[in-house]
Amino acid sequence: MEFPGMIAIMGGGSWATALAKLLLQNCENIIWYMRREDRIDDFKRLGHNPVYLTDVEFDISRINFTADINHACTEADTLVLVMPSPYFKEHLAKLNVDISQKGVVSAVKGIVPDDNMLISDYMIERFGVARDKMLVISGPCHAEEVALDRPSYLTIGCPDIARAADFARCIAGKHTRTITSSDVDGIEYAAVLKNVYAIAAGVVHGLKKGDNFLAMLVSNAIREMERFIDAVNPRPRQICDSVYLGDLLVTAYSQFSRNHNFGAIIGRGYSVKTARMEMEQTAEGYYGTRCIHEINRRYEVAMPILDGVYDILYRNVKPARAISAMAPLFI
Repeated sequence: MEFPGMIAIMGGGSWATALAKLLLQNCENIIWYMRREDRIDDFKRLGHNPVYLTDVEFDISRINFTADINHACTEADTLVLVMPSPYFKEHLAKLNVDISQKGVVSAVKGIVPDDNMLISDYMIERFGVARDKMLVISGPCHAEEVALDRPSYLTIGCPDIARAADFARCIAGKHTRTITSSDVDGIEYAAVLKNVYAIAAGVVHGLKKGDNFLAMLVSNAIREMERFIDAVNPRPRQICDSVYLGDLLVTAYSQFSRNHNFGAIIGRGYSVKTARMEMEQTAEGYYGTRCIHEINRRYEVAMPILDGVYDILYRNVKPARAISAMAPLFI
């Protein structure tokens, strides 16, 4: 079977729904794993995801739905992982079939909590997936804009560029441009960090610090991102490429950014606990902040923005105080 073969979407959220829409523009059929049978039943009855991106209609005759993760992984040749990072291990704990020969594509915009591992490293170590069969997807791209058929850009990362290009053709379309890269680790770390910085941007917005200050925050955030990624994975890369800077910008500024909106709630004076309760979807940056903070104990990269967000989220430091502490360090 030539790559990618039969593709399975693994997850039922907004990003999974957007990717399914893109894949079905180029693939005759897909498998779609969702954890809940009732959601599958509602999807089949309505012809769209009952909870996320409900305006996107699907031809359900082209989708093989299943709530059995082992069935999905047995029948598919390529698995597209789109679960929220906090529940990633919980989902895969049910997996008892060999996937070491499968193609695996991570669209998880987070890191494995507690293990503090990139998704790709976890899949390679835990499930024996070959490194050259491990791909990642990143932006700049919001699921909501895919649903609206707005111009979108996706970067596909894989050590094997030909394999990245093969998968890129499966999701490219009239409104979607794809770019390939071999910088898998850099792409994954950037995807985690941009959520952390989007929380900081949201806090700044909630505090009404203004656009001038926000511009300084974001311009310093991209330098901070570069310092960290170069420390943990030194290799040539252009930090102004869309997969790094572009994804940071869209996540920091967009109305669709759940991490920005999470930070804005905190900046307006609500507690972290209340902000988490207000969010209908997972703010990946909440978990990513702690993971990167712990990883950085090993590297000791200067990361005042990350440290400030960590203080707000995990040390109960007042947002205004944390933002004021990092401001003198901006250049």
